[in-house]
Amino acid sequence: MSPATIFQLHLILGYVPWLLCVGAYVLPRLRSMDRAEALRAIATLHSFRFFGLVFILPGVVGPNLPGDFAVMAAYGDFATGVLAMLALVSFHVRPLFWLFTSAFNLVGAGDLIIDYYHGAQFGLPALAGQLGATYAIVIIYVPLLMITHIVALYLLARRGPATAQSPDGGAVSIWPPQTR
Repeated sequence: MSPATIFQLHLILGYVPWLLCVGAYVLPRLRSMDRAEALRAIATLHSFRFFGLVFILPGVVGPNLPGDFAVMAAYGDFATGVLAMLALVSFHVRPLFWLFTSAFNLVGAGDLIIDYYHGAQFGLPALAGQLGATYAIVIIYVPLLMITHIVALYLLARRGPATAQSPDGGAVSIWPPQTR
C-alpha cells in the first residue's frame, strides 16, 4: 500500500472510533447537562489546540512538509485554542462566554476545513511521512475536534433558551440575552 493510501485510510478511519465513542458516551452525557456546561466541556478539549504550533517546530515535522500548510494549520489551531481558553475564563460572564464559544467553534471548524483543503491541494497524502510526530494529531486528534465542533455548533444553534439555577432553585434563562 502506498503512503498516500495509508494516510487516506487512516484519516477516514480516524473518525469511526470517535463517532462511536461520542455517540455512545459523550452525547448522552452532554445532553444531560445544561447547554453552557456542555459547551464548557467542549471548550476545555479545544483549549489544548495551542499545541498545533508544533506544525512549525523544526525537527518535529519533516523539512519537506509544505510550509503554507504547516503555517496555516499551526496558527489556526493556536487561534482556536486561545479563543477556547477565553471562553473558559469568561464562563461566568455569559455574554462573553457565548461570544468566545461561538468564535472558537467557527474559527476552529473553519481551520480544520481549510486544512483539509490545503492538505489535498499540496498533496499531503503523498507527503504524510513529512508530518513526523504530528501525524498522530491529524489522524487521532483532528477527527475528535471536528466532531465536537459539529456538536458545539448544534448546541449553539439549538432553539430554546439556555437555563441556569436561580438562588431560589428555579430555572432562569441565560441565553439568548434578554433585552429591556
